[in-house]
Amino acid sequence: MANRNDILDRINAWLTPENFQDYAPNGLQVEGSETVGVIVSGVTASQALIDEAVKQNADMILVHHGYFWKGEDQTIRGMKKNRIKQLLDNDINLVAYHLPLDDHPEYGNNRQLADILGIQNPRPMGGLVWQGELPEAMSSEKFGLHLARALHRQPLHVGNGPEMIKTVAWCTGAAQGFINVALDAGVDAYISGEISEPTTHTARECGIHYYAAGHHATERYGVQALGEALAREFGVMHQFIDCDNPV
Repeated sequence: MANRNDILDRINAWLTPENFQDYAPNGLQVEGSETVGVIVSGVTASQALIDEAVKQNADMILVHHGYFWKGEDQTIRGMKKNRIKQLLDNDINLVAYHLPLDDHPEYGNNRQLADILGIQNPRPMGGLVWQGELPEAMSSEKFGLHLARALHRQPLHVGNGPEMIKTVAWCTGAAQGFINVALDAGVDAYISGEISEPTTHTARECGIHYYAAGHHATERYGVQALGEALAREFGVMHQFIDCDNPV
């Protein structure tokens, strides 16, 4: 067993959330047990994840997408009430880290996605966008198949880039708006989780391959890496639970 506050202090030391202007509070969002023996991690603090955490007798749920987003209804009723009530009834801590977990050079979603995709020399470009190179040049069709196999989800491919893809940039989640950063860097392809209507025209008219590989699919890995690091550091149990989301 470990002390909750010791775990939080360690995460905060690693991720430095104070350096980010974020859309939701980072850290402890719902307070539960002071001692933690089992951590369950997941992408989003959905009802399905909470249900599984209860089955696993978890003391802490660690997620990328938590609660209390800017602009959302502040009242606690309906879906939000049901989720929070179950957390409180079972004395489960809800801990969430958003942009700090995207950005971290070891545990971050962008760094972890590079490992999953086998991208070489992964490095941040400034902001949240990363870049790197493929081990070998691939056609756009072959690279799409590579993404599908690695992420277990068929990506959406648009754009008119080079015949062969060697250099890539990426940012997980809803980062389609950063395609212009990739264009400025002169890479062959850009990957993010989601796509918006204007993204198609940008990719076609500016000569770049764009792959929407899934918000959930691209952000599975940071929280897993962080959970495993906590398990090693504190001797607690950790289990990642993947509540599928096709978006």
